Amino acid sequence: MPENEKTKKSFLIAQLSDIHSGDARFDNDLFGNVISEINSKKPDLVIVPGDLTVAGYREQFEEAKEYLNLIQCPQKIIIAGNHDCRNVGYLHFENIIGPRYCTKEFPFNLEGEQLHQKIKIVAVDSNKPDLDDGEIGRDKYEWIIDQFADNNSFKVFVLHHHLVSIPGTGRERNIVWDAGDVLESLKKAKVDIVIGGHKHVPYVWPLAGMLIIKSGTASTWRTRGLSPPSYNLIKITADKIKVTIQNSADDGKFEEVFPRRNS
Repeated sequence: MPENEKTKKSFLIAQLSDIHSGDARFDNDLFGNVISEINSKKPDLVIVPGDLTVAGYREQFEEAKEYLNLIQCPQKIIIAGNHDCRNVGYLHFENIIGPRYCTKEFPFNLEGEQLHQKIKIVAVDSNKPDLDDGEIGRDKYEWIIDQFADNNSFKVFVLHHHLVSIPGTGRERNIVWDAGDVLESLKKAKVDIVIGGHKHVPYVWPLAGMLIIKSGTASTWRTRGLSPPSYNLIKITADKIKVTIQNSADDGKFEEVFPRRNS
């Protein structure tokens, strides 16, 4: 059996967002700690759901890319955030980081797994240039459902903005304008987890059979209230999903465990 087809006990995703390269509250040492810790965990996949920069300038993307290149995981999915699309920054994102939409598949042969043989990721750009608000767009609903048509997959949807309210994030203008339609599409597609960032408050909502998993700011002190800078580790096994919200500055962490949809 080829190496990438061998069964494993788990699949580990490292989720870090809101890096904000170029911001006055960006902390080089803090991000260095995050990168070292993630490398020590040896994740199968790294997902960065947006806001690599503070203002969408070329040199900020270049700096963020230098940091992200230090993460040794060969599989990364990186999307743009609202700050990245300021000052027409989405053009620099495309030139330096890559496409703003992507779909990828990875082997997902877990020990004890009966239902899924691969993990399917669909990542989208939810941004409106120079606005903090977001939208997926009605032209994308059927496309999302089609991308997830194979029921032999564990399904992960990635966007930057919120789909539901997150405690401690202020007014709810940061939910995408078409959140209800997007949630209906994800429910029809039987998506397992939704990954995002945006407001620097980590949180997990179980909703309609999905887990909506938000990450905080990994590398800045642009925090809200008592929320520390943090990143997430998502460990998927045959029967459960464990989400660890890891403090970027020390060993503090918060863990929640949820049953798999079809376990």
